[in-house]
Amino acid sequence: QPLVSSSKWLQLHGLKRNKLSLSQILSQIGFQHRKDYVTSLGKPVASRYADGLFPQYERAQDGSVYNLTAKKELILHFVDYLMGAIELYQQRLEWLTSASRLLFGVIQEQCIVIVMDFGTAAPAEFDLCRDALAMVLLEQVTQIAKFNLIRAAQDLTKWQQKSTPVSEHTVKSAVTWLWKLDHMTAASHTNSAEALLEAMSDEMVSS
Repeated sequence: QPLVSSSKWLQLHGLKRNKLSLSQILSQIGFQHRKDYVTSLGKPVASRYADGLFPQYERAQDGSVYNLTAKKELILHFVDYLMGAIELYQQRLEWLTSASRLLFGVIQEQCIVIVMDFGTAAPAEFDLCRDALAMVLLEQVTQIAKFNLIRAAQDLTKWQQKSTPVSEHTVKSAVTWLWKLDHMTAASHTNSAEALLEAMSDEMVSS
């Protein structure tokens, strides 16, 4: 799936966009039971002609009442569309909470620098961190324009001097570089700050 935010995804696949919100469906399967203000009487008067003729539905949100006039076939038509929408939402949620997106979210920027501070990770945890970083490189970074990797340490380490265009070759190179890193002692807060400042100094990232 393309790397788009949930807000943008909803603009394309949301209920309102596809005329499947509750108010939109109600307007297509019935009409609102209104109370109009009658000037001659000086008070609001409810429309009574539909009472008892149609099933009614009251919206809990605002208390509005709708008279339902649609035939069963039309209602089942909307049921099918809503079931399809539910399935699509489930797929989106499963995608959002799987693989690298579970840890890193969805990358939306076209140029990124990943700053790595492994803290006091034990060797096994260090490998797990590198597994996760390799995953995000292969799954998400392959879909953007430029990237770089910086490791926070006493001697700051960079994969490239500045952000580099994404290609199959550069991503594989970055993964190889990642797995060649040595396990070190934890970086200090100063080292981490220096690494972040170095990342932000990349013109493509800061812009």
